[in-house]
Amino acid sequence: MKHLRYLLLLWICWAEICQGQNVTFDPNFDIYILMGQSNMAGRGKVTDAYKSVSNPRVLMLTKANEWVTARHPVHFDKTVAGVGPGLSFGIEMAEASQGKRIGLIPCAVGGTSINKWVPGAFDSATNTHPWDDAEKRIREGMKYGVIKGVIWHQGEGDSNPDSARVYLDKLEKLIARVRKEVGKKRLPFVAGELGRYKANYAFINEVIVHLPQKVSRTAVVSSDGLVHNGDGTHFDSPSADEFGKRYAKAMLQLVK
Repeated sequence: MKHLRYLLLLWICWAEICQGQNVTFDPNFDIYILMGQSNMAGRGKVTDAYKSVSNPRVLMLTKANEWVTARHPVHFDKTVAGVGPGLSFGIEMAEASQGKRIGLIPCAVGGTSINKWVPGAFDSATNTHPWDDAEKRIREGMKYGVIKGVIWHQGEGDSNPDSARVYLDKLEKLIARVRKEVGKKRLPFVAGELGRYKANYAFINEVIVHLPQKVSRTAVVSSDGLVHNGDGTHFDSPSADEFGKRYAKAMLQLVK
């Protein structure tokens, strides 16, 4: 009887952790921040096959700041949120983590230029403050575990010659802000190329590849071979899923 009570207590504790009710800090809970615009938030179709994708060791922080088992859609920026790279990234990190739990903090907001990712900036389309809201969610996440890195996908809203010219400088400042917030000067940061299916996206891709030379402990993952969902902008579900795996491969090199 005592053994059964003990097992029941363990199950209750785990359920509370998964639902965000336990505020005990866990040094073995590795947390990653997901930032950017719609292709990080995900716009791939959530078919029945994608609805069933999960891993019990991969959690996500909901809009209500509760930790639950991560499932598509991970983000909630808009009602069209769907399959993005975050979940496959988290599953890959869990499978490489030797039993650790992985936490995902979704912060991406569709349609935002990099100018919306500064303190105080307001995005009227979503009625959000992308940076300020992310900052609050990062602080919430830090109560539970260790922030290990950031994955970033953004730039479609800056794909023109003038914006691209200053994009890398703005991204460098954003990385510095995240690192200061987390208290880690060398927090790993992985960015992703924009889809190669639209000509003007090359403006950003041509500059973002130089990020690792400009900022230490960063990497850029290729979008080669990835395709859109028919709208010419957003990755389809298989491409978003593959992209998440590429992010994980790059992140694993940085967190060694």
